[in-house]
Order: sequence, then structure tokens, then C-alpha cells
Amino acid sequence: MANAKILEQKAQVIAEIKEKFDNAKSVVLFDYRGLTVAEVTELRRALRETGSDYKVYKNTLINRALDGSNYDIHEYLEGPSAISFSTDELAPVRVLSDFAKKHEALQLKVGIVEGKVATEDKLKEYASIPSREGLLTMLAGGLMATVRDLSICLDLYAKEKEEN
Repeated sequence: MANAKILEQKAQVIAEIKEKFDNAKSVVLFDYRGLTVAEVTELRRALRETGSDYKVYKNTLINRALDGSNYDIHEYLEGPSAISFSTDELAPVRVLSDFAKKHEALQLKVGIVEGKVATEDKLKEYASIPSREGLLTMLAGGLMATVRDLSICLDLYAKEKEEN
């Protein structure tokens, strides 16, 4: 029989995992095998800059924490896995996807974005979406172009009326 103290520690970890899953807007499960200590440190720093948390848990504890939840990711919990939790929907997905392009050892497995399970292909699609600031810049550029075109047309029309 397992020691009561060990069971209590495991129950605390399971409660911690549940809480992180409940509070996170996005969760990304990935395989980190083959990364050096320096690369893992670089990844942790990049994730921390976006307000994301990165932790490695035992798969059995993750499975127990997810029992009774709407997240069906049990099939992806094979082999060593790390989990990134964030209050931002796309920031950790973008960071991990960019890091995976530079370091082939990192493999995205599955994610949960806004309460929906996203496969590796869907995560790559999410990573290609520009940031909020980028989207606002594109919107402002489009609006400025419209105003510029309107002013050119009005100027040409005014010049044409002056000639007549």
C-alpha cells in the first residue's frame, strides 16, 4: 500500500493540474525529448515573456486530473510530455511553434484553445494568425489606404471642376 504522505502529495499535484487547466485559456502539450538544457532554458524564458507557464507532470497524474472533464486528450499522453498553460489564447502556441521550427526535437502534440481540443495541424494554423497588435496594424493600414484614396479622388475631382 502506498504511503499516506505520498498519496497526499499526488492529490495536491492533481488538484494543481485541475486548477491550471480550469484557469488557462490555452494549454499546449508537447514532447521535449532531445532538447538540451540550454534549449529548455531558452524555451522557458520565451514562454515566461508571454505570461505562460511550463511544467512537466507524470501522465498518470494528468489523466487523473482530466477524469470527468470535457478534454479528451488521453491518447496524446504517451511518453514524456510537457505542458504550457497560459491566459493568452495564442501566445504559447506561437512561441512553441516557432521554437519547433528552429529545434526539430520539440514536437507539438495537442492543445486546448478556448476550451476546444486542437490537434497539431490546428495548432500550426493558430500559430500563423498574427498577434492582436499585428491585426490592429493591418486594420489601421487598410483604413488609412481608404482615406488616402478618397482624398486623392476628391483632389482630382476638385481640380477637374476648377478647369471647367
